[in-house]
Amino acid sequence: MATGFFYWNCGAVGGEGGGLRGRPSLNPGRTWLEGPHPPGPERVCNPVTPLQDKELYTQNGILHMLDRNKRIEPQPERFQNCRDLFDLILTCEERAYDQVLEDLNSKEQETCQPVHVINVDIQDSHEEVALGAFLICELCQCIQHTEDVENEIDELLQEFEKSGRAFLHTVCFY
Repeated sequence: MATGFFYWNCGAVGGEGGGLRGRPSLNPGRTWLEGPHPPGPERVCNPVTPLQDKELYTQNGILHMLDRNKRIEPQPERFQNCRDLFDLILTCEERAYDQVLEDLNSKEQETCQPVHVINVDIQDSHEEVALGAFLICELCQCIQHTEDVENEIDELLQEFEKSGRAFLHTVCFY
């Protein structure tokens, strides 16, 4: 999505890669993908994840989302491994939000530069991801046009909560 914003897409939960759930009866755990995104279903359907899960991953849209992710980022990356400083960090699930806060709060404050961490829960489905992307883009545009982010962000988030989604917000410091 072309937005005019500099952004970095990464994960905050799990191991060094991304996780996929298999059929609960066959594979109750997770298959971790490490390194570059898989070139296709053959990476998803490995000995840990039975080949019949290819059908499941096609039906539930996982293969389509993996293809989408390959266009966004060359490989899964973890927020905890990034040393860049951001003005705004957006997460799309509360578990990731908690881990971002834990990571930021575990580091010694060096610059005292504030960073706003905002969570909006978005289910990982085609429809929710598309709607969430537009909502997040609109939120970023509003924040960008706010004259005094520090004093206006809470009111702005209350306006966005009228969309039916709850937002979590915390200010941390680098």
